[in-house]
Amino acid sequence: MGAEPIDERGDTPLAGESGTGLEENVAAALAYVLGFVSGIVMYLLEPDNPTVRFHAVQSIVVSGAVFVLLMILNVIGAVLAAAGSVGGAGSAIAFGLVGGLFGLVSLLVWLASLALWIYLIVRTYQERNPRLPVAAGIADRYA
Repeated sequence: MGAEPIDERGDTPLAGESGTGLEENVAAALAYVLGFVSGIVMYLLEPDNPTVRFHAVQSIVVSGAVFVLLMILNVIGAVLAAAGSVGGAGSAIAFGLVGGLFGLVSLLVWLASLALWIYLIVRTYQERNPRLPVAAGIADRYA
């Protein structure tokens, strides 16, 4: 007899099952659902599953980077709006246009991150294991 662990149903665990009892692809996809929050949760709940941990770290890195980028764009837009309100009409128009441009860039970043979020959830659930260039390198180190 082998020393194979047996679950509560009396069966041996499935190869694709995670430590939480979820299938590996479901657990990995759930790491993306709430961004870095669900990434942290899945990272802590899955100490032995490298696939789920990879996607958890990639989720933390990607959602954290998007969050930081959007905060930087919003701060720059707020500073430009404040600077425009101090000067005369000419500076208000110039700063307003540049601030509007930052608002547009912020919207585009948000829409791109929404598309990326959906892509990561769907492809991970389909067991395609998407790898984003910089985030995957970091995830490989910590998974």
